[in-house]
Amino acid sequence: MSTVISVSLNNEPFTLEPDTLLSDALEQWHYGEQKIAVAINGEFVPRSRYRETRLKERDQLDIVKPVGGG
Repeated sequence: MSTVISVSLNNEPFTLEPDTLLSDALEQWHYGEQKIAVAINGEFVPRSRYRETRLKERDQLDIVKPVGGG
């Protein structure tokens, strides 16, 4: 079994422990409680599922922050 998995965050490669929760990865990447939207492999993940979503090898994550204005 692999000791790390490789994922892509906004097209940048990262390694994580296997079975890392999305919520834990966001903390590790210093997103914490910021207002963001997260998509994994093109599918947006509701904030309510961050603590139950486990990241897998080759997942592609996209994180976007809302832009203010009008």
